[in-house]
Amino acid sequence: MLDTKILVIDDDANICDLLKIYFENEGYEIKTANDGVEGLSYFKMYEPDLVLLDIMLPKKDGWQVCREIREMSAKPIIMITAKGEVFDKVLGLELGADDFVVKPFDMKELSARVKTVLRRYQAHTNQNDDEVIKFENIEISLQKYELKLNGKSVDVPPKELELLYFLASNYNRVFTRDQLLDKVWGFDYLGDSRTVDVHVKRLREKIEGVSERWTLKTVWGVGYKFELLG
Repeated sequence: MLDTKILVIDDDANICDLLKIYFENEGYEIKTANDGVEGLSYFKMYEPDLVLLDIMLPKKDGWQVCREIREMSAKPIIMITAKGEVFDKVLGLELGADDFVVKPFDMKELSARVKTVLRRYQAHTNQNDDEVIKFENIEISLQKYELKLNGKSVDVPPKELELLYFLASNYNRVFTRDQLLDKVWGFDYLGDSRTVDVHVKRLREKIEGVSERWTLKTVWGVGYKFELLG
């Protein structure tokens, strides 16, 4: 936790103060912002290790802030909101959020989620490049968060890349949607699992036709697998 920086973006000053006090007592360095524009500005200047992001923000809402952060960084984002609908969780995850916490939240639970997300991100960034997954016409690197198709880099959101990396590193093995949520998103997901279907659909749009020797296959009634065809 030493030197770990957290950026809190929430328009509720009381929540910002509460989170600042709690996490500083746990050894984190905290910066707070009260609207989306300020939050993005602080993200660029402060370069935090993790963002705690509210959805209902003035000037730019949390959805847009999440989108813009993901365009420039793979740093972890935990969305915090008073909304608890499944749609909000699915949309947040599809935009690249790493976790989702609903107000009112328990500080100990939030702290545990912060540690879990940071550990998972740091494990990814600490991987050696010799662990890059390579098959015909495709390379997947979690260290660089990079997908190459036919030798050219392709823009891909972090969660799509992590999902593809996980499936490709366990090729020919079938995983259910719930297993993929647990392995890739790394927490107990509350709600339906359609976010996996959306991520797979978007991945297929990017990798379709790249090679005839592998495919991202649906196993009907079960889930998905990265299948080697020969």
